[in-house]
Amino acid sequence: MKNQILYKKIEIDSLSIFYREVGTENLPTLLLLHGFPSSSHMFRDLINDLSDKYYIIAPDYPGFGQSDSPNTDELNYTFDNISLIIERFIDLLDLKDINLYVQDYGGPVGFRIASRRPELIQSLIIQNANSYVEGFGTAAQPLVAYIENPEANEQSARFFLSMDATKWQYLNGADNPKKISPDSYSMDQYYLNRSGNNEIQLALFRDYGSNISKYEEWQHYFRKHKPHALVVWGKNDEMFIEAGGNAYKKDLPSAEIHFFNGGHFILEEHHLDVAKLIDNFILKNKK
Repeated sequence: MKNQILYKKIEIDSLSIFYREVGTENLPTLLLLHGFPSSSHMFRDLINDLSDKYYIIAPDYPGFGQSDSPNTDELNYTFDNISLIIERFIDLLDLKDINLYVQDYGGPVGFRIASRRPELIQSLIIQNANSYVEGFGTAAQPLVAYIENPEANEQSARFFLSMDATKWQYLNGADNPKKISPDSYSMDQYYLNRSGNNEIQLALFRDYGSNISKYEEWQHYFRKHKPHALVVWGKNDEMFIEAGGNAYKKDLPSAEIHFFNGGHFILEEHHLDVAKLIDNFILKNKK
């Protein structure tokens, strides 16, 4: 029997952080960290698929979804700071033995936390989230150029805040675009279009280079702590390409890697298959 999803908020350092919650604390914990330009909404189907077996938590970062979005003068929008806020969120909810699911931005947020607090992590589930430079595709080059020279390349970076770009991220490489709900990219764009949100996203674009500089640290964490790892990857993603998924084998040779005929947001089409993989993976590696 499926458990009812709850929609909740928690105060963290004067910020209201929204999250989806289902299940009870006696079940294995699954923490879902979303990517750009989405929110916990991207996990809605996966949460429903697994709601009867896991204690599932999916927060929205500050500046995303239903969480508070203070302007850039009021909050320092860096990946370091967001990871500290989510780490505080983990502590307030007293989450332990976490099966950590990361997609896109969820990687740099989650891997920072895992590297600082390896004792929290039971396993990693990685969906189109980079920890290796070979994972960058040609579609990411305008953002790389913006990191290197923000003044000269701001206009090309702003394209990624447009409806055309948001829709492209969902539809490009999809196995069957007719399976992609327009609600997903329309909702993401609604949040992007809020007053001041462009500046929040540009600040995070500029800070993305801080993630690349931490790849070696995260790779060291993989080698030292050897977390169980499941990689599920849309092989047609032109932002974070297939090579980035395969690269995890270098430091996590026991990782399970599965490629799907899809793009950046494979859960839109393949959530049932991913849910089955997660269920088998967690059951096999349960303490």
